[in-house]
Amino acid sequence: MADDTQKQDLTENAANLANQLKDLGDQAAFLAIQAGESSKAAMNADHGGFFITGLTVFILACFIGYYVVWRVTPALHSPLMGITNAISSVIIVGALIAAGPIDMSFSKMMGFFAVILAAINIFGGFIVTRRMLHMFNKKKT
Repeated sequence: MADDTQKQDLTENAANLANQLKDLGDQAAFLAIQAGESSKAAMNADHGGFFITGLTVFILACFIGYYVVWRVTPALHSPLMGITNAISSVIIVGALIAAGPIDMSFSKMMGFFAVILAAINIFGGFIVTRRMLHMFNKKKT
């Protein structure tokens, strides 16, 4: 008898949870629709705000990057340079895509400039890493 009551309680609890999940799913779908509509409205809005936001993120990234790299211990310099080289290779792919259009435009010039800077960063990183690793070689007598 108690076993049947427990089964019934579990069944009722499962049904209640299923109803709650359905309600949550409906709310999530409603929020997704609202987010899509607000993003469409934001895309159609003035793009001046995007420039200010992008410029702010760029300046903050410069400051944060400077302070993070400045505080790196010498022992971590080589691994950091290896990761920086990997990031630069991803930047080169994006810059090549930006520099790819046939017409001469601002994005093409900036993409070409990004390819040059990323290539300097990659090769400079390899040179610095090689020099750092050379410091750990035993001296030949």
